[in-house]
Amino acid sequence: MPFKLRQRISSIAESDRLADVVRVLLALSGVLAWCVLHGPRSAAIPALLGVIACALAETDDAWRGRLRGLVVTLCCFAIAAATVRWLIAWPWLFALALPVGTFALVMLGAASGRYATIVAATLILSVYTMIDADAAGPTGGNWVGTVHILAGAAWYGALSLLWSVFAPQRAVRLALARVFEALAAQMETKAALFEPVHDLDRHALEIELAHRNGRTVDAMNEAHGALLDRMGRRQPRGRTAQRLRLYFTAQDIHERISSTHYPYEALVDALFHSDIMFRFGRLLRLQAQACHTRADEVRRTLPPGSLALPHGALDDVRAALAHGQPREPRIDEALAGLLRNVERLQSSLETESEGLRDTDFGLRNYDPPTWREAVARIRVQTTRRSMRFRHAVRLAAGMLAGYALLLAVHPRHGYWILLTTLFVCQPGYGATRRRLGQRIGGTMLGLIAGWAFLRLLPGGDWRLPVTIVSGAAFFAFRHKRYTVATATITLFVVLCFDQIGAGYDAIGPRLLDTVLGSVIAAAALHFVLPDWRARQLEDLLADVIDADGAYLRHIANQYVGGKVDDLPYRVARRDAHNAHAALAGSVTEMLAEPVHSRERSEVVLRLVTESQTTLAHLSTLGAHREALTPGAEAESTLADAERLAAAFGTLAMSARTRTPPQPLTQSAWMAELELRAERRSGTERLITQQCLLLARDGDRFAALLAEM
Repeated sequence: MPFKLRQRISSIAESDRLADVVRVLLALSGVLAWCVLHGPRSAAIPALLGVIACALAETDDAWRGRLRGLVVTLCCFAIAAATVRWLIAWPWLFALALPVGTFALVMLGAASGRYATIVAATLILSVYTMIDADAAGPTGGNWVGTVHILAGAAWYGALSLLWSVFAPQRAVRLALARVFEALAAQMETKAALFEPVHDLDRHALEIELAHRNGRTVDAMNEAHGALLDRMGRRQPRGRTAQRLRLYFTAQDIHERISSTHYPYEALVDALFHSDIMFRFGRLLRLQAQACHTRADEVRRTLPPGSLALPHGALDDVRAALAHGQPREPRIDEALAGLLRNVERLQSSLETESEGLRDTDFGLRNYDPPTWREAVARIRVQTTRRSMRFRHAVRLAAGMLAGYALLLAVHPRHGYWILLTTLFVCQPGYGATRRRLGQRIGGTMLGLIAGWAFLRLLPGGDWRLPVTIVSGAAFFAFRHKRYTVATATITLFVVLCFDQIGAGYDAIGPRLLDTVLGSVIAAAALHFVLPDWRARQLEDLLADVIDADGAYLRHIANQYVGGKVDDLPYRVARRDAHNAHAALAGSVTEMLAEPVHSRERSEVVLRLVTESQTTLAHLSTLGAHREALTPGAEAESTLADAERLAAAFGTLAMSARTRTPPQPLTQSAWMAELELRAERRSGTERLITQQCLLLARDGDRFAALLAEM
C-alpha cells in the first residue's frame, strides 16, 4: 500500500469524529435490517429519526455518566413525544403548548452544558414526532410511531453505552490531543510576533492570537469535562492519572505562551540589527512542532519519548544573548525573563505524565450538585438581559409563527418549517445568518441529489446502504461543514420517505418549508428581543476585568508561599481565560451585525487586542511565580498588586454602570510605582513592572469605554 494512502487511512482512523460516525452507521444499519427482515417498513422512518435525535443528545461521558444521561434523555424524549402526540389533534391547544414547551426546554438548558445538549435534542425529537404523526395521517398508527421513535433512540443509547464501556478513555485521549493541537497553533501565531520587521501588522496578529487563545480555551474546557467525568470523586489512578498530569502540563504551557514580558514592537526596535528576535521566533515554532508531535502521541496512544525537542535552537538563543551588544537594562531583563520562560516551556514539553506526588488533583465541577442548585441557575437566567432568556423567547415566538404559517399554507407535510426554524435560529445574529445560508444551500444540494437517485437509478433495497451512509455522513460534517451536513441529512430524509413510496412527495415541501422556516428564523432574530452583541460589550468587559482582578490576587498569593498549582489558582486562571475568550467571540459576532458602525468596529477590535495584552501581562506574572524573600520590599510589592486588583474591581463596576472611571495613571500611586520599578531588582522588579503595565492597560480600557 502506498505511503500516502496509508497515512490518509491512519488519519481517518484517528480522527475525532470516526467513533460517532461508526456508532451511527451501526445503529442505522441495525434499524433498517430489523425493519426489512422482521418488522414493517413503515417503522423504519420513526425509528431512524429516533436514532438521529439520540445521537444529537450524546455527550462524551464515561459509561456511568452516559447511563445517567441516557435515562434522562429517554425520559425527556418520552414526555415530549407523548405530549406532541396527545395535543397535535387539537391545533389551538397545540399552538398554545408549542411556544410554552419550547421556552421551558431552552431555559432548562441553563442548568449545565450537558442538560443544554439533551434539551436541544428533545426539541428536535419533538418536531420529528410531529413529522411522523403527519406522515401517519389523521387516523391510526400515531402512538405506534411514538413507540418506534423511542425504540430507535433507546437502541442507539444502548449501543453508545456499550461503546463507552469498551472504549472508556478514547474521549479523553482525543480531547487532550485537541488541546495540544490548539496550543501548537497558538504558539505558531505567537512566534509570528517575533518577526524582526517594522511593517508587520501586529494589530492583526494580536486579534488572531486572541481567537487562537479562544480555541485553546474551548479545547481545554472539553478536556476538563472528559477528565472530570472519568474521575468523579475518586483519586485518579493509572491512565486517568497520567492524562490528568498531561492536562496540568498543558495548562502550564498555555500560561507560558500567553505571557508577554515586554512590548514586542519595542523589542524589535531595540534589537532590529540583531538576530535574537528571529531566534526566539524559530524556537517557538519548533516547540509548536513538538506540541503537534505530542498531540499525535496522545491520539495514537504511542509510547512517550518520541518528541524532537529543539535543544539546538534553545542553545542558539542562549549563545546569541550571551554574545550580543550592550543593551538597556530593561531590554536585558525582558530578554532574561523571556529566556527563562521558553526554557521552562521546553521543560514542560519534555516532562512525561509521571510523578503525581504532591499534586492537587482537584478539578472544578461545573454541573449542578443538586436539583436546588440547578433551579437556582435557571432562575438567575430568567431576566430580560440574559442571552438564554432572549433566545428562548425568540425561538418560542419563531416556533409559534412557523406553526401558524404551517396551518395557513399546507397543514399536511408542513412540519419541516418548524424543524428549519429550530436549526437556523441561533442565539447570535452572525451564527443565524451563517446557518441560514448553509441550511438553504445544503437543502437544495440534498434535494437535487435525492431527485437524481430516485429519477436516474432503479428502485429497490440497494438504496438502503446509501440511506445509512447519508445519515452517518451528517455526523461526520455537522461541526465543520454544515452545508454538506445539511445536504446529506436531506438526502437521508428523501431516501427514508422513499421506503414508503413517498420519496418524490418529500422534495417539493422540503424545499419550500426550508425557505419559509429560514425566513421566520431571520425575522424572529430581528424583531423579537434582538440580542445584539454590541449592546453587551460593557458587561462582557466588566466580566473580563473582574476575572483579571481575581486572577491577579491568586497570583500575588503564590508569591507569598511559592508556586503551587492548587485548585483555587487554576480556577481563577481558567475563569480569566474563559472571560477573555468570551469577549473575543462576542466581538467576532458583533462585527457581523448590521447595527454597528465602522468607527465602533475599530474601537472593539482595539478592545480585543488590549484584552489580549492584559491577559499576557497577567500570564507573565503567573509564569514566574516563586516565593519572595520576606521583608518590607516584598510586602510593598504585594500591596501594589492588591491595590491594582482593587482598582480593577472599581473599573469593572464603572463598566457595568456605564459611568466614567477614574484613570490610574494620573494618581500619585502610579508615580510611586514607576519609581519603585526603577529601584527594585529581581522578582520584585518583575512584579512591579507588570503591575505598571497592567495599570496602563486599565486606563486604556477606560479610554475605550468612553469611545464606545
